[in-house]
Amino acid sequence: MRLVLLGAPGAGKGTQAAFLKERHGLAHISTGDIFRHNLKNNTPLGLEAKKYMDAGELVPDEIVMKMVGEKLNGFAPDEGFMLDGFPRTVGQAEFLETISKLDGVILFHVPDEEIVRRLSSRAVCRDCGHVTSRLENDKCPSCGGELYTRDDDNEATIRSRLKVFHEQTEALEDFYRERNLLFEIDAAKHPEEVFEQVLAVLSHDKD
Repeated sequence: MRLVLLGAPGAGKGTQAAFLKERHGLAHISTGDIFRHNLKNNTPLGLEAKKYMDAGELVPDEIVMKMVGEKLNGFAPDEGFMLDGFPRTVGQAEFLETISKLDGVILFHVPDEEIVRRLSSRAVCRDCGHVTSRLENDKCPSCGGELYTRDDDNEATIRSRLKVFHEQTEALEDFYRERNLLFEIDAAKHPEEVFEQVLAVLSHDKD
């Protein structure tokens, strides 16, 4: 099974990916992780991307697609995965079609105001990196470490990121809807309820 998880920052894609990994053994491929790997290991693509990042510019699609392509080429034909953070543009989606056949694209819908509430209360553990909510915890529930708020988890930045997401995603929704691959889910509910919807979608896809 090969899926794309599509949703705004804070829509719960990481949580659902963890559920899917446990249930179906799917690899979770995050473009953020791919970038960090290439930058940390000073790969040719990482060094190329760093030039743009150091200049405060967006990394071109061509470099992003090469990074993702290299990652996906490492999978056997029968291995399943979930892509999180890719594709972001129709160009990237068209590239993905040339290297892998998808079984579905799950779009996690959450109202913008709920996203703002979630992200503005989000906290990260300084010790283990666990992400949690300050509304629910004052210490890391995983290791008891100190929590901190990311600089970009403020309302102005969150709304700016949401604006970009909506602009990019509208075309992607149409792209995958035309291919009968798009499944839309109400992700404003409790994570376990959201996962029940995901399982229902996957069961429908198999039928």
